[in-house]
Amino acid sequence: MIRIRVNNHLLCPPNSRIFVGNLPFSATEDQLRQLFSTHGEVGSVSIVKDKFTDRSRGFAFVEMTNAEAATAAIAALANHSMDNRPLTVNVARERTEGGSRGGFGGRGRDRSSGSGTRW
Repeated sequence: MIRIRVNNHLLCPPNSRIFVGNLPFSATEDQLRQLFSTHGEVGSVSIVKDKFTDRSRGFAFVEMTNAEAATAAIAALANHSMDNRPLTVNVARERTEGGSRGGFGGRGRDRSSGSGTRW
């Protein structure tokens, strides 16, 4: 297997990126790295944080260096308890291009007629 290191991160093959949800807000990247490293080599760990408060949003992505290790980690750690919270662990889905990502992307009211909800 070929592994490439870019900016001190290993580029991982398809199906080796794992979504980890229902994380306690106190969880650290080092804790996740230790937890997942018992199932294979970990390429990178990234806890997703709120851009304004820098607080954890309660989920993370773990990249294993091969798909077999990712599969083993998913099987072993699904519903694993961390600070009395059962983790959600599964294969990460690729982001889709376009589409809504939530928030206030809609028009909110019909601006052409002046009717609708007032802001």
